Order: sequence, then C-alpha cells, then structure tokens
Amino acid sequence: MKYNFDEQIDRRGSASEKWDGTPGRDVLPMWVADMDFRTAPAITQALGRRVEHGIFGYTRVPASYYESVISWFGRRHGWKLERDWFIYTSGVVPAVSAIIKACTSASDKVLLQTPVYNCFFSSIRNNGCEMLSSPLVYDGRSYSIDFEDLERKAADPKVKLMLLCNPHNPAGRVWSREELTKVGEICIRNGVTVLSDEIHCELVLPGNHYTPFASISEEFLKHSVTCVSPSKAFNIAGLQIANIICADSALRARIDRAINDNEVCDVNPFGVIATEAAYGKGEEWLDCLISYLCDNYLYMKEFCAERLPDFPLAELQGTYLVWMDCRKLGLSSDELAQRLVDEAGLWLNSGAMYGAEGEGFMRWNIACPRKTLSEGLERFEKFVGQARLK
Repeated sequence: MKYNFDEQIDRRGSASEKWDGTPGRDVLPMWVADMDFRTAPAITQALGRRVEHGIFGYTRVPASYYESVISWFGRRHGWKLERDWFIYTSGVVPAVSAIIKACTSASDKVLLQTPVYNCFFSSIRNNGCEMLSSPLVYDGRSYSIDFEDLERKAADPKVKLMLLCNPHNPAGRVWSREELTKVGEICIRNGVTVLSDEIHCELVLPGNHYTPFASISEEFLKHSVTCVSPSKAFNIAGLQIANIICADSALRARIDRAINDNEVCDVNPFGVIATEAAYGKGEEWLDCLISYLCDNYLYMKEFCAERLPDFPLAELQGTYLVWMDCRKLGLSSDELAQRLVDEAGLWLNSGAMYGAEGEGFMRWNIACPRKTLSEGLERFEKFVGQARLK
C-alpha cells in the first residue's frame, strides 16, 4: 500500500485527549473517535507552507474553500451544492446545538434514534428541549428503523426536529436511500425538520453507499439541514472546522443568528487550509484508508468469531466504530468499561453513553494500526477468561 497505516506513531506527549488522558501509560485507548494515523500528506504539506508564513491572524474564508467542498460532494457523492447554502463553524457539535436553537423553542421535543452519539443528548438538553427516542431495532446482527414507532413519535405536535445520524454512530449503519426516503416522508408529513449529522459520510466500507439525505429530492432539501466536516475522514478534528448546509434562506438566517449568538462563527486558518487540501488532493489517501479500515474490521470479525464467539459485533457498514454485544458477561456497560481499564489496561466506550439501548454493549475504535487492534483484542480476550473464573 502506498500509505503506511501500519506505522506505530507515539502520540503520548502531544497533548492528545485520547492518549495523554489515560490513567496510566499501560492503558491502551480505543475509545474516542479519532484515528492513530497521520493525515493525508497533502494536508500536512499545505499546513507546513502556511506555518512557514509565520503570521496567524484572523481568517477570511476564501472562495476557493467553498469551491473545494462543492467540487468534492459533486464528484464523490453526486450532490450539487450551492455557495449560498453554506454556514461554516468550528465543529459539528456546535453546529447541531445552534441548529436546535434555531428550529425549536424551550420545551419542544427533538426526535432521535438510540443508541446514538452521546453529544446529541447534551445539545438537546442545553437548548431546553426534551429528547424523544425512537429506538433502533437490533436483531443480533444489525440495526434497523422501526418506522411505525417513528411515525407515532413524529406525530407528536411538540416534535419540531429530528436528529438523524447518517452514517449512524455507534450502530455502524449506512442508511439506504429507501430507508432515508421513508424517514423523510414521515418527517415532512408531520412538519418535522430533519437535522442530518453526516460527519462520517466519507467512511463507508465497500459494498455500501452513502446517500446525502438532502440530495434525495427538492422537498427533502427544503425540509432539512445537513452538517458535514472533513474532520473524521482525514483525522483533523483538532483543527475545528465544519459546514452547515441549508438551502432554505429563512431557516439559514435563523441558524446564522444562532451561530453568532453561540459565538462559534469564526474558524482558524489551519481548518480552512486543511479542508481545501483534503477535498482537493486527499482522495487517493482516503480510498487507501477505507481499504485498511475494512481489513481491520474483517480481522476483528474473524478474531471474535474464533476466539470471542459470545461477543457478536454489529455489522459495520460505515465509520470506524465497532459495536460489540457484551451482555453475556452480565455486567453493566459502565462497570465493564471501568474493569477493562483497571484489569486489562483497555479503554473502550461504555454503550450506556449512547442511551438506554446501549446498555450491555461496548464501542471500539479500530482506526489504528493492526498491531494495536490485535493487542486490544488479546487484552479483551484475556479479561473475559479471567472474569469468567471469578
């Protein structure tokens, strides 16, 4: 492979949340969603040229930035964007919070599908809204949408907004066009705006296809807001940049007001430069990354089938976050997470973080060299063997 994703890079001492936040040097962190790979060379080269300039004042986002994003989504995903639809901001989480603020009033309800990304909960709560869950259905292999339940929940007149995770974190689903169409029809029929978090949209494994929710029809575009960022796919979350895509001018004005009210209307020069480099020259690197992630998933799947058969994995279609069913241990997710740190030196995400439906599950981050993944799995296997003896 042209890019060496097997390289072991020591991230300790770099003020890494993932690595320097561990309770000890012997703890292997496989939790928070950033990757242990260097980003695309095109990005580091572009950033290096900017650093050499030596002046880092306030940033004016240039026309070339918008052109790079528009070109990327057009050629990679067949979604034709317009410059006027954009609002840039410092991240998808601040974007989600601002959009909730723009679309709801205090005591309104926001619909979502649990288990789901935990920051959705705080964004809803911080805006004074109530969370209403339409739980996904797990069949022991994969997750699906309960459309009858979704219809009932969306019909609640207090529901003004639905938070859609596409692809879904932590379930690993890449929703099909047919599934998204049903979701959109339900929401439009009930006057519910769809906020689609598509931050993982580039991380789709072979055999699956990402469909931008707003690309399905003009009606879907009109009744939705989409959040995208190169941060997950290119491992540049620390550069803090994201885009809100909203075609409806009145809604976009309210979102822009909320972005300014929340003081997340400015971005830094490195985020702008990295985005242009990623979308302009990072495609080959991304394709190689996806191939490596797919191989990591297949390696983990085979390992678990042979050596951890009581711990099935949800089918991974997108993201690099694997969802493991650990209910056979009879421990709560929080207790298991703590014991894994204390007894195995392995840091995973407790499934309970993602809602009540995540209880008994754990989330693994497999965006790491194969050697690291193997070490994590062996530590988990050893823990299971000892835990069953107690």
